[in-house]
Amino acid sequence: MFSKIFYGWWIVLACFFIGFLVSGVNFYGFTAFFEPLVREFGWSHTQVSFASSLRGMEMGILAPLIGVLADRFGSRKLMLAGVIFVGAALVLLSVVQSLAGFYVAMILLAFGAGGCTSVVTMTAVSQWFRKHIGKALALMTSGFGASGLMLPLIVALIDDYGWRTAVVVLGAIIWIIGIPLALVIRDSPEKYGLTPDGLPAAKGMTANVSSHEAAPKKSYRNILKDRPFLYLNLAEAIRFMALTSVVVHIMPHLSLIGIPRTRAGFIAASIPILSIIGRFIFGWLGDLFNKRHMTVVAFLMMALGMLALSFIERPGMLWLFLLFFPSGFGGIAVLRATILREYYDKRIFGSMMGLMMGFAATGGIIGPTFTGWIFDISHDYHYVWLGFCGLLVFSVIFVLNFRPPPAKSMGQVPT
Repeated sequence: MFSKIFYGWWIVLACFFIGFLVSGVNFYGFTAFFEPLVREFGWSHTQVSFASSLRGMEMGILAPLIGVLADRFGSRKLMLAGVIFVGAALVLLSVVQSLAGFYVAMILLAFGAGGCTSVVTMTAVSQWFRKHIGKALALMTSGFGASGLMLPLIVALIDDYGWRTAVVVLGAIIWIIGIPLALVIRDSPEKYGLTPDGLPAAKGMTANVSSHEAAPKKSYRNILKDRPFLYLNLAEAIRFMALTSVVVHIMPHLSLIGIPRTRAGFIAASIPILSIIGRFIFGWLGDLFNKRHMTVVAFLMMALGMLALSFIERPGMLWLFLLFFPSGFGGIAVLRATILREYYDKRIFGSMMGLMMGFAATGGIIGPTFTGWIFDISHDYHYVWLGFCGLLVFSVIFVLNFRPPPAKSMGQVPT
């Protein structure tokens, strides 16, 4: 039975669990370490938040390079190196004694996570799918959403054994599970006599490469001049600014309004978990309807969620936040990749995702530290969440101006 399953779905499954592990520790799990670090070292919210911004700076520099490396050398090698490096960085983090050492460990952690980030996993999956790309990416990126399940585990490890022991345990888990998963990855179906989606060659695919991918590649310089690509990147930077700020500060915010740490951990965990709903719904809708219109809906859902977060102490607002915000950002995470896969040659998909992640990283650099700075000044998160709500609404303008360029110049395939 298993031999009849198209191997691309095994790639999706492996990337799902790699994203689950690395994202759970490196991205969504960071908020669980926030208060223990403040208590032990006496650092301010701005100082701790800056570690997340340093991680964003690292990714901003690395993401375009990683995209090029994924196109040139394949995702398998990058993911294998990434999981090994993440585990080592977590062990190093357990022995830090100063703010500078903390920053260095976080940068190294980001460096390793770069090999397992969505740039690499989406590149791996995009090589194996065309017709079902939305569904495949929705399933794969759900691993990032499901990684929220790790938050209660991380909180329990920290509370029971201390944050230093917790990072060592997490590093060992990354090694034991992540390394075998990385070995499952294969870089191209054509190398194994297969075609994207597992379709017979007679259905418009040659044994080696599709007619679309056989067309000349558009140069990176020309792509960077494309107004639609610029608009998409600006919208993504705003999305990531809001997302990283919420992910880093959600537990401190919930504690501020009197929610116990254990319950706050479950609420924080539910954000990525509930994003799975948006990933599947918008992945499916993106295969059926105009991707630009679906992206607008997703951005507006994020904005509504941020509005609810700014009044979260009021009855019902927590549920509205969890209804709209996770589904919105989860949907965009899938739609941005399906848009790139539709309009650009798959041979440069990794490079395009890398460039987009580099743009997004600017939002990740600014957002958490700016939010921490506002809190240190005002001791309140209310106005910064309202500000992000406004920015997300404004980003809809960029999405609405994203028009598909002529098929001739972009190598677009009619759908």
